[in-house]
Amino acid sequence: MTSMSAEELAADRGIDVNDPMLPLKVAAERLSIVRYVFLVQVEGGIASAAQRASLEYSDAVLIGWPDADSPEVIRIEEDQYHAVREYMQVMEQYIASFSRMEREGDADGMTDTLIRITERVAEVRRMYQPGFPLPTFAEIRRVVQEEWDEDMGKIDPQEDDPTAEQIEEETKDAEAESKESQ
Repeated sequence: MTSMSAEELAADRGIDVNDPMLPLKVAAERLSIVRYVFLVQVEGGIASAAQRASLEYSDAVLIGWPDADSPEVIRIEEDQYHAVREYMQVMEQYIASFSRMEREGDADGMTDTLIRITERVAEVRRMYQPGFPLPTFAEIRRVVQEEWDEDMGKIDPQEDDPTAEQIEEETKDAEAESKESQ
């Protein structure tokens, strides 16, 4: 039994591997899958600001992803197509690293790698949809960090362990507030 190349497998399934619009579709699909895997990996605990920012960045790049026949999408030139293929190759290398990190349970490495994957997908989108404003990771990170800091500021750690009476009093206060807001 001979193994088929990725191109042969795609062609066998009726995919035109020479379609210059194919990378637009593949980039979104690959990022969606990686984003989901990352979400599953970090959902067990409280996501760090960096983890939240990497998810928000991937969301921002995927939001409103255009179809290949959208009027906002341009047909790229040959030299642009070569650049897109390079972005896709680098994206796939990062995805391979991401998969290894997932197996090793390296959430921090996955966080950084998701950002790198998203950056490549954003570049692909910019090539096909040059008029679409995409945020940078730095912009997303700044907003998420501010939200994270605000959320962490709301947590009021007590110096001593609370007594049963304090917990009971806090529970009564919370229930009273809940009834008032309804």
